[in-house]
Amino acid sequence: MEFFRDPKINFVGAMKPVFTISILLVIVTILSLVLHRGPRLSIDFTGGTIVQVRIAPVPDIAQLRAAVENAGFVGAQVQEFGAEDEFLINFPQMQTDLLEAAQVMMQRLRENLPDYQIELRREESVGPKVGGELRTAAANAIALALLLIVVYIWFRFVFRYGIAAIIALIHDVTLTLGIFSLLDLEISLSVIAAFLTIIGYSLNDTIVIFDRIRENMKLRRKESYSDVINRSINECLSRTFLTSLTTFCVALTLYLVGGPVIHDFAFALSFGVVIGTYSSMFIASPVLVFWYEHFIAEKKRAGASM
Repeated sequence: MEFFRDPKINFVGAMKPVFTISILLVIVTILSLVLHRGPRLSIDFTGGTIVQVRIAPVPDIAQLRAAVENAGFVGAQVQEFGAEDEFLINFPQMQTDLLEAAQVMMQRLRENLPDYQIELRREESVGPKVGGELRTAAANAIALALLLIVVYIWFRFVFRYGIAAIIALIHDVTLTLGIFSLLDLEISLSVIAAFLTIIGYSLNDTIVIFDRIRENMKLRRKESYSDVINRSINECLSRTFLTSLTTFCVALTLYLVGGPVIHDFAFALSFGVVIGTYSSMFIASPVLVFWYEHFIAEKKRAGASM
């Protein structure tokens, strides 16, 4: 299916303004992370307990927060979750057994809200040691994935292709982390899974374009490097648009009807599809042009002048 007939978009010509926008977005991400003192991590990484409760009649959320603090849970986070009568209470590790934490919370909450019926819907607890191990494992998983990608692309193409792909992937993960920081959303294990999915999706999109670039380099030797890059991206444009649109529709459907449990995962995936498509066309491929013009072309000119 052809959505675009013989497109002639100058992707390489837009390299400087696009890079400027991306750099500004990365700076905004860094500032947001500094102001928030890092990403907001879920109990998967920090340790603690999450309690999901249903309360009837529905209390005011400020009243519920006051009741939680009066129960002795200072620093607990209370938020609406799904239905209007359901709430999520996130509190740090207590000086008690993990299995008793939720029961202690429920008991004290009922004592402070005697006129309400409180039902325990879900409880999750993670110890601080396990949380630290999961945090290290998540960071190692992302770092190892990026390293293996460089090695794979280096062998399949050449080294500069691997560097271009990694720059695009780091760009995607950084901006996704930035949107989570700006919206004050939690980074959980499911969100880390979304990050790895984004890396895989963006890489697949980039490799398709790189394959077409390699083919056109052999077929169109008389054209300039920039023209070959532009031609290759334009030839893949219909395929890229169709793949991205269908994937985005699935991720958006998950976000809209999948329920609050997978909201953050689906949001990260939806945003990642958009930013991954953008980076494969406007970041990864133009980086090849920048590398060629500043390293390979200069070496050729220097060799010719000797």
